[in-house]
Amino acid sequence: MSAAPEGTIAEPSSEELLSRIVASLDDDKAEEIVTIDLRGRSSVADYMVICSGRSSRQVAAIADKLVERLKEDYRRSCKIEGKEQGDWVLIDAADVIVHVFRPEVREFYQLEKMWMPTGPRAA
Repeated sequence: MSAAPEGTIAEPSSEELLSRIVASLDDDKAEEIVTIDLRGRSSVADYMVICSGRSSRQVAAIADKLVERLKEDYRRSCKIEGKEQGDWVLIDAADVIVHVFRPEVREFYQLEKMWMPTGPRAA
């Protein structure tokens, strides 16, 4: 196994990326963090993470910090949608898709029920 060339950052595995994302969400006090394994079920990503923030402001802040940390740690630019409204922010980190909701919006859309065959698995 060869190391990454000097000055570059090795591409993280989807599991390593998932771990860093969950740690970032936890650091920023995201609530009810749920991970969903999409491997073999979707070609979009390997994992989906769903969590809540208590307010629109916290939802936007959680998303901003996550994108900032992934850029700093892995030089990974993420696509981000919905930050302006702060009700539901989608962060596309390639191998991991992250949804940050206000609780009422999360309850309305119920993404866990769509993607989880047997109920959520807490991260």
